Amino acid sequence: MRHIRRTLFRLARSPLAGLFINWVFAHMSFIIPVQRLRETETLLAFHHPQPSYPVHIVLVPKRAIKSMMTVQAADADFLVELFQVVQSLVAEFNLEQTGYSLITNGGSYQDVPH
Repeated sequence: MRHIRRTLFRLARSPLAGLFINWVFAHMSFIIPVQRLRETETLLAFHHPQPSYPVHIVLVPKRAIKSMMTVQAADADFLVELFQVVQSLVAEFNLEQTGYSLITNGGSYQDVPH
């Protein structure tokens, strides 16, 4: 399982993978080999397969949103749900007490094109 995760993560970074990744997140997110924390109709939250922090959680929209710079007013419902999931994860992992950061990777810092 670990080898599969590592290989998929490496493939996800390739430019041609973007279309496939978009389709998988939108239609078949159940096949993604990650430890799910939350899944809604619009997003998937999971433990990062290669964490950089003691608690490293990734939240990914199921539909393609290239970057935060492409978010529009029509995405308001998604953003509300996103922050509701963040709040529930902060409470579940007691991060309010220990501190936490919300980070959005974009541009050359974005690992997976989605």
